[in-house]
Parts: sequence; structure tokens; C-alpha cells
Amino acid sequence: MTISFAETTAPTGLEVSDSIEQRRLQIETPGSVSFDSSEPAQFCFPVDRTCRLETDELAFNQLYSVTVHDETGRTEASFDASETSRLEDRPQFVGLSGPIKLYCRIDAPGTIDIGLTSITITTDRETTIELGARSLHDQPRGTITTPPDIDSMMDAVSALPSALQTTSPERTWPTLRGHPPLIELGNQLDIPDTVDRPDSDISVTVPREYSSLYQVAPLAFFLGATIQPGEEPALETPRFEQPLSTGRAFEDEVADLLKRFFFLDCLVRTEGVFQYDLLERSALEADLPFDVATTYDLPLADRLERYLEVPFDVLEPHIPRWPLTAHVPAEPESATLLPFIVNELGIVRDTRSRTLASIPNTESTTSQLVRSTTARSSTPGPNEPQFVVPAVTGEAVEHAWFGDGVPQQASKATLEAYRNQLQHREPVESIELLLVCNDARMMDEHDLLDGSYGNRSDLPFEIDSEFGVDTDRLAALLTDGGYDFFHFIGHATEDGLRCPDGELDVRTLESVDVGVFFLNACRSYEQGLALTRRGAFGGVSTYADVINEQAVTAGETMARLLNRGFPLRGALEIARENSMLGDQYLIVGDGSTDIAQSDGCAPMLVEVDPRDDDAFDFSVTSYSTKEFTLGTVTASSLDSVSDCHLTPGHTPTAPVEEATLQEYLTWIDFPIVSGAELHWNDGIGTPLLE
Repeated sequence: MTISFAETTAPTGLEVSDSIEQRRLQIETPGSVSFDSSEPAQFCFPVDRTCRLETDELAFNQLYSVTVHDETGRTEASFDASETSRLEDRPQFVGLSGPIKLYCRIDAPGTIDIGLTSITITTDRETTIELGARSLHDQPRGTITTPPDIDSMMDAVSALPSALQTTSPERTWPTLRGHPPLIELGNQLDIPDTVDRPDSDISVTVPREYSSLYQVAPLAFFLGATIQPGEEPALETPRFEQPLSTGRAFEDEVADLLKRFFFLDCLVRTEGVFQYDLLERSALEADLPFDVATTYDLPLADRLERYLEVPFDVLEPHIPRWPLTAHVPAEPESATLLPFIVNELGIVRDTRSRTLASIPNTESTTSQLVRSTTARSSTPGPNEPQFVVPAVTGEAVEHAWFGDGVPQQASKATLEAYRNQLQHREPVESIELLLVCNDARMMDEHDLLDGSYGNRSDLPFEIDSEFGVDTDRLAALLTDGGYDFFHFIGHATEDGLRCPDGELDVRTLESVDVGVFFLNACRSYEQGLALTRRGAFGGVSTYADVINEQAVTAGETMARLLNRGFPLRGALEIARENSMLGDQYLIVGDGSTDIAQSDGCAPMLVEVDPRDDDAFDFSVTSYSTKEFTLGTVTASSLDSVSDCHLTPGHTPTAPVEEATLQEYLTWIDFPIVSGAELHWNDGIGTPLLE
């Protein structure tokens, strides 16, 4: 069973654990705990495991999104930070959205007290509280086999929407979009019985070519549409036919439709089961040519028809920032990538690019210590990979390049990295980190990291530090250590990680037992790529020389961001924009991977700048994670600011009084940008307001 409950004594209470996702949720209760199982049928929400206990208080040391539902599951109220609400003397559900979805069934009157960083539920009398927990992890249900002919592939891709749990606007919630079934190439089409093909009256016609099929896959998945071949591409429903050959590039047309339909469904769902105030709806509603409330109850085809009435340039400034754009080669093997890309509703584009004639410029390293062991010409030799820049960049938080060459302004994605995450290791009691420093002159970075990783009291970390590790020892650590994160400090070349007795070439290892990595060494790209081919999920490597001083800053910045729950793609972006981390660093593997859960919500970057009236301009930028994916809503806990917004996204600037902001910064540990500089906030306030 994915979810488990365990009694704790320090503090007293319960720990809810998700063994697949390595997520934990702590519940404190007064006195000793005695609990037993209850029937999931008592819950009108999907849950993996339940229990019940006798108590009059539940306390949570993190801030989660809170909703109250009636006995049938209908939402009655949603709450933000610094609010207090009463529970009535009747059965009600209190839902908490965190790293594990939790529902508390309570049939006694009581109070919900939501602070800046914690939540307490108390009842007026001791009563039986039933808890239901659901993992946010979703494994693919089955594998579709298809031959490489385009008609069979269209049938295979048309079966991916079997993972959708609804066609209502609620499918924009991540928990109601399951992981699509996998696709593999074979001799004949085989769609297993576990994959229920959608009974859809919506279809998309595309030319018989791989590129068009791949590019339309995310849109077809979200709409539950069937894909069929034809000369004139079009979206067809019982209500209308929308041509997709408008003179623009097909991939642009499809990407805009996906963004349009998803975004407007997010606005309309605020009239559904979960009702709440959404920043984007407030900003746009007056410009919409339809009524949001009446649109919610319409069939899918009718909703889509209304959505097409809105000019895209009206919507575009408010659409959430897309997490992923995938650049996919137009070849049969790329079909196996689609389930992982579609799972994030990633935009698919072809591998058009421009080739760079030489290695991109890096800073002069004439008199500074660099993290390489040999010199290399800036002009690639005949056996060295080409450097390429995708034709489209800047559209998403991460541009994942699946084509040949070493990408610039993009990550180097690998199918193996995605597949590796489907084969999780057995659960452990804590997050295991390995720091290896193989150059005594680089000890400054190690010392900074030792205080940056695992400094959160709510997350269990175990850190192993090793120095001067030889090739045999490093090989053993990588293959048998079972580490969640590997941070290497030292030198590298294309042929290996430098050790006192030579170089360890990861390509010589049969497999590795490492989750995420950061190879803070020069030209570690090939070694990072090899790690993802042999078992790792993803990490950060370099394609050129890096100056030691800059590498130290880069290492500390990445460590602090990963420790706060940012995924690789978000951490790298913030580090590039706000520290000395240069463009020679790139993600290899899956950029959505992380090493730690964030504090109850999507991780955020806080931006503050002083005004002339003893106040500050305040805004936040949120990043999606494994549990808080596209469609999640995020808000700061500042009660004077209305910023409940779609994630990933950026909120408009709002004025905040200095005293209010100082109190807020005392209780949160998000990184802060002020005056174009990145500041670290460890939950004790920050001197930048003084």
C-alpha cells in the first residue's frame, strides 16, 4: 500500500507517509494516540488508506490549502492564511492539499485556525475523527504497443486520454488527470484492456506525419479527442469545426489552442465543486463574452465553442507560464516519449534549430582556478557533439531537447530519465545526500553546502560527506549507495570524474542507484548524461569550463533552492537570473525532478522593492513541482494581498506595509529578490527591510 499511518512520540501524533513519492505529513495531537482503520466507503473522495482516532485536536506544522465540504463532498468554504472558521454540529469534511492529499471527516462542532505557517483543527468535545489520505503519485496504467506506421500510432496516441478522470472543467486539477499509459514500439497494435479508450465525440484531424501527430498529442489528451488522418487539419466537435491550417505553423496553432482551453477551464472550474477566488478570473471576467457560472454546466463541446470567442491576445498576458516545451524528433521512436510529455501537458515542437560553429563563449579563465583537468579547443573536433539552439526558446520554464547535439537555452532530456522514476527504490527513513569533494582547494563549497542541505526541521535528511574519493570507492557509492542526491565538487572531463587515482567514467558502470545529481565540475555533460542513461532521474552538468569562485556560488545557490523544494528547472532558472551561475550549466534528464517537498504549497520566489511611502511592492513567482503541477493554485499567506493564482505564474505587484511584510518574512523561508539581488530567508526575518 502506498499510504501508511504511524504513531509518533516526539511530537505525539501521526505521520502519514507516501512510500512511492517519499512524502510525509505530520499531524500532532495531544496525549497518546490510539487509532484503527475505517472503511474508505465513508469518504466521498478517492482515498488510498483511512484511519480513525479519538481526539479533540489536530495540528499541522505546515500551511496547506484548506477547504470545507458537506457530507456529500460539495465545497462550502475555502480558506487562506490568518483565518479562523467554525465547523458545525454535523458531518463535514476538511480537505488539506499538501504533499499528500488528506481529508478529515468530523461530525462535531469545532474551529479551524489557519496561521501563517500552521493549521489547527479543534473540536468542542472529544470525538472520532476519520482520516483519508491519497497519494498524489499516479503510475501509468498499462503499456500500449504500436508498430511504426502512422495509422497505428494515431490509434495508440488516441488511447492516452484514458487517464482522464473527467471531462468537466475539474480535469484542470492535477489529481484528476492521471498519468497516460506508456507506449512502446512492436510488431502490431496492442491496447490492453486496462486502457479504457475514451468514448469521445471530439476528434482532431492531422496529416499522416509523425511531427503533426506528436504536436497534437497534448491537446488531444486534454480534450479526450480521437486523432484521425486527413489532408486538412481541424478540430471537430458536434458544435463546430475549427480549422488548424491558418497560415501559421501547425505547432503554434495547436499550442495556442491547448493554452486557451486549459486556461479558460481553470477559470470556469471556480464555479464547480471547489469554489474560490482566483486572481486571473478577477482580472479577465469583465472582458469575457460569456457568463462563467452558466458555462460551467455546459457540455465540453459547448464550452470549447464559447472559449473560441475570446481573442487570444486578451488571454495571453494572464495564461500561466507553461512548465515544459519538448522538442521532439519526427521519427517513430519518439512516440515512446509522448506519455511523459503529455503527463505535464507539455507543448510539443519539432527539432528545428541553429547550429553553433563553436563552443559558446565563457569568461576568461587565464589566471583563475577552473574545474577542469585539461585544456580544450573552443572549436569542436570531428567526434565532439554539436551545440544547437532550438528555434523556439523562452516559451516555458523548461525547454527539453530530445534531438541530437548539446542544447543551449534548453535541457538535454532523455527517455531513460523518465522511465527511471517509474522504478522507485524501497522507501527510506530520510532523504540521503552524498557530497563528494575531490579537490582540497574547493572545500569552501563543501562547507557552504553542509549548512545549506537539510537545514529544515520538518524534513529528515542524512548527509554523507567524502573527500579525496578514489575511482573504486566512487563507483561503489554510485552503484550501491542508494542516494537520493549526489553533489560532486571537483574536476571532470568528457571521459570521467577526476579522482586521486585517475578518472571514473560513468559510462563504464552498468547501473547507478542515484536519484538527482549536481556535477559542479567543468565539462561534466557526458558524465551527467551517462548517469541518466544508467538509473538517475536528472541533474545539472556543465558543457564548458567554470571558474571556481563562480562554481562555489552556483553550488550554494542550487543547494538552497533544492532544499526548499524547487525542482531542477525552477532552481536552475532562478540561479541563472540571480547568481553567478552561467549558461554553461544545463539540466540533463528530467527537469521536473526534485529532492525535497516544499512547505505545503508550490515553492515561490518572493520579490520586494521599497516604495516612497514606507511600504514595499510585493509579488511572487511560483513554480510547479511533482505534486503541484500545472493547474494548481498558489497564494502567499499575506492576508493583505489577494494573490491566489495559477501555478506556475507571476502575480501583479501589490503594496504592502513594512510591518506586515516583516512579519510575513519572519515566518516563511522562501528566497527573496530585492534590488535585483537574491537574498536567503531562513524563517527568522531578513535585514533587507531595515
